[in-house]
Amino acid sequence: MSTRTIPLDDRLYDYLLSVSLREKDVARRLREETAKMPGAGMQVSPEQAQFMAFLVEALGVRNALEIGVFTGYSSLAVASALPEGGRLVACDVSDEWTRIARKYWREANVDGRIELRLGNGVDTLDALSREGRNETFDFVFIDADKENYLGYYERCLLLVRRGGVIAFDNVLWSGRVADPSDRSASTTALRELNEHLSNDARVSLTMLPIGDGLTLTRKR
Repeated sequence: MSTRTIPLDDRLYDYLLSVSLREKDVARRLREETAKMPGAGMQVSPEQAQFMAFLVEALGVRNALEIGVFTGYSSLAVASALPEGGRLVACDVSDEWTRIARKYWREANVDGRIELRLGNGVDTLDALSREGRNETFDFVFIDADKENYLGYYERCLLLVRRGGVIAFDNVLWSGRVADPSDRSASTTALRELNEHLSNDARVSLTMLPIGDGLTLTRKR
């Protein structure tokens, strides 16, 4: 037992991966290709991707939504965990990044489960509401521009069903959210999100020190 989460040094982190990670070859190659790119830090860690896939299976998710795709590693994990007939709507602004994603989705034979929508995230979510998709999603993953997290959240609360889960990445922001001297726009936006979620009676929530911090909320 432990009264707090233990810190992970490199040796312990490597051990964690060695005994728990079940990463398919196609996912590993996507992760390794992305690691060589500028902005590689936007990709989720392998243990977080596996945790999200576990959630999708455990919750019986059939309809998932992702805001912020980058090169598609988390999308690949979620789509691979969906049952037959399951669908993921994946939203991003970059055709360049998502061309890499689409290549690996095809190779993994999950491209038929993924509907990619390119464009402004707020506009895409509003369009989904107009299309009658409110309360139809079981799981949402938000991992895009931090300044719009609160706006994404309010829209996703409409789109997710009661009992559905909304997950937020980067909520610990490499520790910067706890540094009062950091007043950058992204850090401030994440602090505001964390405070807002902690007081929002519409959801239950938990924050986990996985990856760069992952908050899970469940719509009541």
